[in-house]
Amino acid sequence: MRECKPTKTWERTRLQNLVRHKSGRYYARAFAGGKEVWKSLKTSHFSIAQARLAQFLKEHRQRVGNGTGEVSAKMTFADAAAIHLSNLDDNLSIKPRTRHYWRQRLAALIKSWPGLNKTEVRQITPADCKKWASAYAKKVSPTNRNNTVALLRHILNVAIESGVIYSNPTVTLQRAAIRAKEIALPSTDKFNALVAEMRAGHSRYSRDCADFALGLALTGMRKSEANALGWRDVRFEAGEIVVGGDAGTGTKNWQLRRVPLIPDARALFQRMRNEHADEPLDAKVFAVRECQKSLDRACKNVGTDRITHHDLRHLFATRCIESGVDIPTVSRWLGHKDGGTLLMKTYGHLRDEHSIAQAQRVTFGSTQTSEAENVAAFRGLGAPAAYCPLRASWRPFPLRAILDRTASS
Repeated sequence: MRECKPTKTWERTRLQNLVRHKSGRYYARAFAGGKEVWKSLKTSHFSIAQARLAQFLKEHRQRVGNGTGEVSAKMTFADAAAIHLSNLDDNLSIKPRTRHYWRQRLAALIKSWPGLNKTEVRQITPADCKKWASAYAKKVSPTNRNNTVALLRHILNVAIESGVIYSNPTVTLQRAAIRAKEIALPSTDKFNALVAEMRAGHSRYSRDCADFALGLALTGMRKSEANALGWRDVRFEAGEIVVGGDAGTGTKNWQLRRVPLIPDARALFQRMRNEHADEPLDAKVFAVRECQKSLDRACKNVGTDRITHHDLRHLFATRCIESGVDIPTVSRWLGHKDGGTLLMKTYGHLRDEHSIAQAQRVTFGSTQTSEAENVAAFRGLGAPAAYCPLRASWRPFPLRAILDRTASS
């Protein structure tokens, strides 16, 4: 019988680092640290494989060049996590509270994934990541899940930069949908009752807690920003307060901002300054750093939903928008850098109500007026002006039309 030659699994091509599988798919092959590195180019077309090979080799050389020689191919997840935490500590633009938060997420990740710390990074598969993410999502909020997945992705990126792996196994994980939180804020009367209840408390700091809550609601400051506010920052002559945040960490976005003193805020700070006229300008405005317990008690006694310090910031934004202040201006007062995008998402219902109210003023109805009415209007009978598209000019709106429209409505 005639002996058949076995089919070759791999076939060389005219490119040094490009090989072809018997299935027709192309693969890239390179070397790092004396070991072979393989990657599927996910194509059966030579021209496409050639372009992807060039990109692969470029990234491969960058990874090998970034290596210090101390990174082992057997890097564990704990090793990669230690490098990532070190990078966080070296990044001065990240605030201490943010670093602390990511360390909390790492602790939660390790606790929810048994054995992850000792697992070699190159042994972590997309299926492993998907299995963990699915189980973790059933125990925590969508925000918690998304941020923990983000941390996992960042840590595995460390292994990519070190040349240990060439693709991130978390790439298939999608963000969980976050349901918008419904903000239940007290009405003006309810809030005034809350402040009065807090002020009437029998605690040593009842009045101070009431002033703190009122100050947050009248300025839109964050709790940490209010804690750092000094009398030097309250500019009565200029009619504004300068919000600079903590001396070491600044505001949330590192930017100093100026918030105008609305009449109620001016009255509050003027009264507080009169009560502490002997204090230096470097002294803090508020005598307490938080008022949550006092706020909880007042909400219970008044009979309204529980609110937090941050809800008072929402209350300020809501009152501003309801009073007709445009959203970009409110966004600037709050210290947002997105020009109002977040406010539109959060308070879009208020803008919708305003839009509906304004729409009632639009009409396509025609009004016939006599020359006598127009003359009378011109002689100062108080008719408002309206734009006439035919004459391309402003003319007084006839009083009879106003009275007829009022009667019909």
